[in-house]
Amino acid sequence: MKAGIVGLPNVGKSTLFNCLSNAKAQSANFPFCTIEPNIGVVNVPDPRINKLEELVKPERVQMATVDIVDIAGLVKGASKGEGLGNQFLGNIRECNAIIHVLRCFDNDNIVHVDGNVNPIRDKETIDIELQLKDLETVEKRLEKVKRAAKTGNKEAQTEEALLNRIREALLQAKSARTIVPQNNDEEVLLESFQLITAKPVLYVCNVDESSAVSGNKYVDQVRELVKDEDAEVIVLSVGAEADITELESYEERQVFLEDMGLEEPGASVLIRAAYKLLKQQTYFTAGVKEVRAWTINIGATAPQAAGVIHTDFEKGFIRAEVISYDDYVQYGSEAKAKEAGKFRVEGKEYVVKDGDVMHFRFNV
Repeated sequence: MKAGIVGLPNVGKSTLFNCLSNAKAQSANFPFCTIEPNIGVVNVPDPRINKLEELVKPERVQMATVDIVDIAGLVKGASKGEGLGNQFLGNIRECNAIIHVLRCFDNDNIVHVDGNVNPIRDKETIDIELQLKDLETVEKRLEKVKRAAKTGNKEAQTEEALLNRIREALLQAKSARTIVPQNNDEEVLLESFQLITAKPVLYVCNVDESSAVSGNKYVDQVRELVKDEDAEVIVLSVGAEADITELESYEERQVFLEDMGLEEPGASVLIRAAYKLLKQQTYFTAGVKEVRAWTINIGATAPQAAGVIHTDFEKGFIRAEVISYDDYVQYGSEAKAKEAGKFRVEGKEYVVKDGDVMHFRFNV
């Protein structure tokens, strides 16, 4: 699961990506490695794993990760191949969610591609390009499905009706994510279309350092514009975040953050928000060899969670032994949680909850 950073040129995308890549901005425990020049595997800051480490004292700790992709800046006409348009659209199509960076600061030394700072116009520029590309996809698909629908094929008729609703929304400059599937068939179909504007989105307002805590007039404009989009807005001073990553010690970084009025780096807030945007959650395994956070989809069952460790665990699943994170911390150890009756045995139907501490029994 990948979240792609998008935006116009010179809005702070690559600087933000580099901040995320510099692990020491958060803690020595948060490694980062580059798979390709523009893909980073970033650990998800989670104080729960630090607490488990403190209690269990394992030999090693492994955190949950999220993939962040730095995508080339988009320009007007990208949907027709202008600039790096085709590459941009190809990269974004491969992502599962969008982190849309908007410039919300004035600085005469940093040229704006359209001459002046206007995050509303910038957002619309990108939205329109993505909507135009989706419209092209939808119309091509409609051409194919119409013939089958005319023969009375029920599945084709369902697909045609959904495509027409999406097309109408796109023509009104609305994104495909505004279309709510009316049943499970439509939900599956919508996912199969792989539309760019159907992907969940998170807006990052890149502000000057003095606006990092409470935002500014540009941020207010963005919040007002997206209030009906069911999308989170994060305020981040990318320049200040870059300065934080240059500091050597944890103490220096904390002093810098305190001076800004922040409790933690904005990069940490953003990584957790991206994880949530991708509909991911965490369960833990805790033993003396290793305390580890495992990433699963929200709604995953116990066998599916076991399969993340190894496919054999899922195939031969017998049961899951579960202690909730809060109970584990309250009683201080697995043994004491068991004594208190907080140890549960769950079967194949159990839906894993965020923070569950688990062991799996399986037979291959």
